Amino acid sequence: MLQKNNLHASVILTYRCNAKCNMCNVYKYPSNKEEEIGPKELEKLPQMKFTNITGGEPFVRNDIENIVAILRKKTKRIVISTNGYFTDRIVNLCKKHPDLGIRISIEGMPKTNDAIRGIPDGFDKGLRTLLTLREMGITDIGFGMTVQEVNAQDLIPLYSLANALGYEFATATLHNSHYFHKYDNRIINKEKVTNEFEKLIACLLTSRSPKKWFRAYFNNGLINFIHGGSRPIPCNMGSDGFFLDPSGDILPCNGMDRKLPMGNIKRKSFDEIWTSQNARNIRETVKRCNKQCWMIGSAAPAMKNNMRLPISWILKNKIFGYRGYKKTDFQQPENNTVFTSIDSAAKERTPL
Repeated sequence: MLQKNNLHASVILTYRCNAKCNMCNVYKYPSNKEEEIGPKELEKLPQMKFTNITGGEPFVRNDIENIVAILRKKTKRIVISTNGYFTDRIVNLCKKHPDLGIRISIEGMPKTNDAIRGIPDGFDKGLRTLLTLREMGITDIGFGMTVQEVNAQDLIPLYSLANALGYEFATATLHNSHYFHKYDNRIINKEKVTNEFEKLIACLLTSRSPKKWFRAYFNNGLINFIHGGSRPIPCNMGSDGFFLDPSGDILPCNGMDRKLPMGNIKRKSFDEIWTSQNARNIRETVKRCNKQCWMIGSAAPAMKNNMRLPISWILKNKIFGYRGYKKTDFQQPENNTVFTSIDSAAKERTPL
C-alpha cells in the first residue's frame, strides 16, 4: 500500500567522496558540485518520519548546515552517514543540532579499515570524531560496518569496542548496484563471513536490549542474503520510502542494477512525481525485483511494518537458544528479475 504520511527517505547530497573504498566506486563518478540539489529542491520534500543523509561523503558539502536546517522542518529524525574524516565540520554541525544521529563508517580495526577505505589514518579520525561527540553529550552516535572476507575477523572486536563505549553498531554486507558502480562485489568464502555474523547474533540475543534483539534478526537476514536466499520480508521501496539523488531524481531505492527515476524534483513537485503514472509503473517493477537486497534502508522499515516475523524469530531464538543460520529457513528466489543482468548493466553504466 502506498504510504503518504509515514515516509522515510535517503537524501544523497553528493557523489563526491574523499574515500576510495574497495566495495564502492562512487568516487570515480563524482557529481558536479554546481548541479547538486540544494535548499530549493529540499524545500519541495514532503513531511517524513525519518531521513538519512548520505553520499558520497556528505560533509564535503560546505552548505550542509543549511541543508540540515531545512530537513529538520521536514522530518522527525535525521541520521547522517559519514566516514568521519571532517571532524571539525561534524562537531560544528552537532553543536547547532545536538539531536542529530551520526553513523561513522568504520570497516574494522585500524589497519583493516584504512586499507578498505583508502583514507590514511581513517580509523583514528573516525574514532576521534566519535569520542569528541560523546564528550559534547551527543548520544545518537555509532559505527557502521560493511562486512566482507577481508574484515570479517574484525566484526566481533569492533562490536565489542562499540558496546564498551556505548555506541550504536550497524552492519551491512556487500551489494552490487548502479549506486555503488559495482557489479563484481561477492563473497567467496561464505562460511568465513557468516560464522562471524553468527557470533554477533549470539551476542545480540543475550543482551538485555530489545533493540539489539531486532538487530540480531537483521543480521540473520544478512547471512541469508550472503547465502542467496530470498528476502524474509518483501521490499516496499518506492511506496513507503524513496531516495533523492544529487541530480534531483527521486528513486525507489539504491539497490537496482540500473537507475529508475520516478521523476526529477528540480522540474516537478514531489506530489506530481509521487502520484505519476511513471511512479506507479516503477512500483510494479519493484514488486517484481529479484535482487533480494537486505540493506538497512529498506529492511528496517519492512521489519517495522511486519513485526510478526521478527518477533516470532526473536522469541524462538530467545526461548530455545540461537543455533545458527539454517538455509531451510528461507526460500530460494524465483528467477523473475526484470532488470538488466549484472554483466550487461556493467557494460551500459555511465557516470551519474
